[in-house]
Amino acid sequence: LSSNKVVAGLEDLLFYTITQGEEKISVARFLAALKSTGLLTSDPRLRDCMRQIHQAIQESVGTAMMDQELFRKCVGSNIVLLTQAIQRKFIIPDFESFTSLINHLYYNAQAQKGGKVANYIPQLAKFSPDLWGVSLCTVDGQRHAIGETDMPFCLQSCVKPLEYALAVHESGTELVHKYVGKEPSGLKFNKLYLDEEDKPHNPMVNAGAIVISSLLKPGSNKAEKFDFMMDYLKRMAGREYVGFSNATFQSEKETGDRNYAIGYYLKEKRCFPSGVDMMAALDFYFQLCSIEVTCESGSVMAATLANGGICPITGERVLSYTDTVDFTVGLPAKSGVSGAVLLVVPNIMGVMCWSPALDRVGNSIRGIHFCQELVSLFNFHNYDNLRHFAKKLDPRRQTGHERNKSVVDLMFAAYSGDVSALRRIALSAVNMELTDYDTRSALHVASAEGHLDAVKFLTHTCKVNPYAKDRWGNTPLDDAMQFGHSAVVKVLQEYQSIYTHTLMPEELSADTCPDSTMDAEELKSMETLEGLV
Repeated sequence: LSSNKVVAGLEDLLFYTITQGEEKISVARFLAALKSTGLLTSDPRLRDCMRQIHQAIQESVGTAMMDQELFRKCVGSNIVLLTQAIQRKFIIPDFESFTSLINHLYYNAQAQKGGKVANYIPQLAKFSPDLWGVSLCTVDGQRHAIGETDMPFCLQSCVKPLEYALAVHESGTELVHKYVGKEPSGLKFNKLYLDEEDKPHNPMVNAGAIVISSLLKPGSNKAEKFDFMMDYLKRMAGREYVGFSNATFQSEKETGDRNYAIGYYLKEKRCFPSGVDMMAALDFYFQLCSIEVTCESGSVMAATLANGGICPITGERVLSYTDTVDFTVGLPAKSGVSGAVLLVVPNIMGVMCWSPALDRVGNSIRGIHFCQELVSLFNFHNYDNLRHFAKKLDPRRQTGHERNKSVVDLMFAAYSGDVSALRRIALSAVNMELTDYDTRSALHVASAEGHLDAVKFLTHTCKVNPYAKDRWGNTPLDDAMQFGHSAVVKVLQEYQSIYTHTLMPEELSADTCPDSTMDAEELKSMETLEGLV
């Protein structure tokens, strides 16, 4: 089969799934269906689709409608992504239910009062403690945002895992950890303290981050280093907002006595690579802390880390998978004194929380509360598969309700002889051989009721197994004969012969018809979507 035919089949599948048998669909309804899956109309992957839809809206009179031909034109370049979305094949299938729970956690965290905004940097002290936003991005590019998610704020210490990931990507793990350790210090992030090898304990404390800033783009001048880091962060964010607060940078330099002390201590202990200018490294570190993001762009950065270094909304590999930060235990998170909390849920999603009100150790009160509640509600933690965590929710799992609904819809359509409904169900990628509690298939039901057209559709189009037996040992042919539907009997007998010689799986064919062989081309045809359209 040509790739064009397969694509056409996918386009028709998507159209019938959304329209449910109608000949046209409004643009508003299509966009609403898209939004329910978690995809945004601003998603870079949907640029061509949105351009076509915008053109259709401009050319329409009244409500913008799409027939099948226009629909194909609009979705053609994005058909695989859109089909995955509508068929709930993304990492979080029921995204609307999931985000309603996220919203509940957001409002619970919003009720947390107290804390103080960081005031040792004047620019940070200007933010209201009541600001609160949460954004998330899954590894499939599903997006959700609630609260003040488009307001820029400085990354501060949230830049540390990002610069560490880039350093490992550029220089390799061995070189990076020649200068910085991997172990927790058990001390506050800005302590003047090194490990027993006279190295910073890890990249997430100030000493470690300052040393790592000296490893990035060695031999380059300050401007080249800054441009290099900004380009990297913009690629991680899918080209969404990444800015720079020069005022914060200047304040960092003027009020950063502790960091200057750490820098001189590192210089004394010869923690920097040979030839490194300590003051230049500190200057670059202050610049990195002053880089701005929003909750929305920050969540894409976190999702890129969760996705093995590939940006979910552009598909660009920003980091080499073998060099990405090792996220094998728990849920890695980093907070900053700006009130930001960057959270990575490996292989699932990234989250950025922001609320300037801090607790006594410098963490966002609302952000930490939200993350704790998230871990309590969902089984995202690697140890949550243990038995006593069974009550936690798994948003990645298809619910039994979905399968039960498919069985009910399928059986009702077969009982009613509704071929249009059967076609819609088939085009929704439902297994047409699903059975009910009596192990009766749709073909059993249609045959017993004498619905000839439905039987023809299930056999010749869907190519279901005619030899399937129910709990009493009856095949669809037995049911048709029992209820005296001679026309159905004839169709089933002819189909059994075709199925035995061309479609029956090899292990069954050997038992019932030893001389028959399977036609590979027909099997391939059966497994594609074209036969359903």
